[in-house]
Amino acid sequence: MIDWPETLNIDNWILRDHLRVTSDRVALRTDDRIVTYRDLDELASGFAAGLLGAGVARQDRVLIVLPDGPQYAAAVFGTFRMGAVVVMVNPDLSREALVGILNRARATAAFVDEINRESFDAALGEADIDTLVLDPASIEPGEEPTVGTSPEDPAMWLFSGGTTGVPKAVAQTHRSLANTTLLYGQGSLALVPDDISISVPKLYFGYAMGSNLLFPLSVGASSVLFSEHSNPEALFDRIERHRPTVMVNVPSAINQMVSHPEAGERDLSSLRLATSAGEALPELLYDRWKDLFGVQLLDGLGTAEMWHIFVTNTVGDVRPGTLGKVVPGFEIKACDEDGLEVGPGEVGRLWVRGDSLGLGYFEDPELTAEAFRGEWFVGGDLVSIDEAGYVTHRGRADDAIKIKGKWFRPQEVESVLLENEAVREVAVVAVSDEAGLSKPVAFVVAHPRVTEQELIDWVLARLEAYKHPRRVYFVDRLPQTHLGKVDRSALKRLAR
Repeated sequence: MIDWPETLNIDNWILRDHLRVTSDRVALRTDDRIVTYRDLDELASGFAAGLLGAGVARQDRVLIVLPDGPQYAAAVFGTFRMGAVVVMVNPDLSREALVGILNRARATAAFVDEINRESFDAALGEADIDTLVLDPASIEPGEEPTVGTSPEDPAMWLFSGGTTGVPKAVAQTHRSLANTTLLYGQGSLALVPDDISISVPKLYFGYAMGSNLLFPLSVGASSVLFSEHSNPEALFDRIERHRPTVMVNVPSAINQMVSHPEAGERDLSSLRLATSAGEALPELLYDRWKDLFGVQLLDGLGTAEMWHIFVTNTVGDVRPGTLGKVVPGFEIKACDEDGLEVGPGEVGRLWVRGDSLGLGYFEDPELTAEAFRGEWFVGGDLVSIDEAGYVTHRGRADDAIKIKGKWFRPQEVESVLLENEAVREVAVVAVSDEAGLSKPVAFVVAHPRVTEQELIDWVLARLEAYKHPRRVYFVDRLPQTHLGKVDRSALKRLAR
């Protein structure tokens, strides 16, 4: 356990305490400019002053609805600086989803850029909240002191990234952000000042906020930020232009990159490692990535409730098909439904504890009591832990499928379908038939030459018969949640 000081503001801990060394170093890289640490510090002060001038008080919540770029980073540090709480919002949310987040967050102020202003105002008009909208373009650099906050004060709200149901609001502390930065960013990833990071997910996703902003800046490294959608062409181009050393990735984008017709011709040689999180990484995708690009790919697991990654593979210690081992400084165990630890290799619900534990779910004491059990967080992830400490993800308790009395993970079928060269993306969910019995169905993004029966037969030839999808639906794209994960609830509705 770390002996945290009585006063801790993540703005100082990440950015300001190191300015005497980092001031002239490059902090942010965009397509048309570089931003030094001094530039970022001054712009963050401008955002802090803007909030103070608007009457925002300490621990008020501030929405950030911006595209990735210097203003986003400055808004984050500016909000930390004056003691308010950052709430990151996907600018591309549907109006219905945005109204839900507005009503849940009940923020005092929001930074919204011109591109998203019309849709935001429309959602705000439907929401039951009076939020002051601030124009980031009006912010001027300045000089504003960082207020003293407690390690336990809330610093950020994260909307949990579950793939079913309405996301829950998790309050995370200054201590949580510092703890995972130290243990995972500086420890497991071993980031150094010469590193340059680039991310597939955008900063509104806590995984990217940590790995592509807080972690690199904590060691004096730099981050590549761009507002464009992270398609393979955009990523390949920026890797070749900015020469990043660390790539923050997710399985769906990994699949798109290795499947791109020009993948073998693109230069990813600057990368020393890439990370994967957010969804299960099929071993097939790991092999294809490693064979094609020769870049170490580190799969890991984190949750909003624990702020970020706490189980991971590391450079020099990768076990394909597993999540790796617990990050030193955290503790995990796999338990049965009675909370008793299961044996090595047996499947149980994941329990985790450490100094990144959140404060609970906002205004939801029942769910908080269920998931936050003393020092431990108990989520919906099912895992097995072998005798050597390697963790294998066994699905989610809320999306495992039971057919004829037998349980199986959707990822088993998804991995097999991805082995078919015609399949680009896939998600398997359970739906009820006319008799009310569960049956697995698959949603597939595929080349037009493959048929439904061919894919069903493909699975039947490789897995036990009860696991095969009873239907295959061909779609142009898979629906996504607010964090860019496959929205399994939406797929279930489509199949009805």
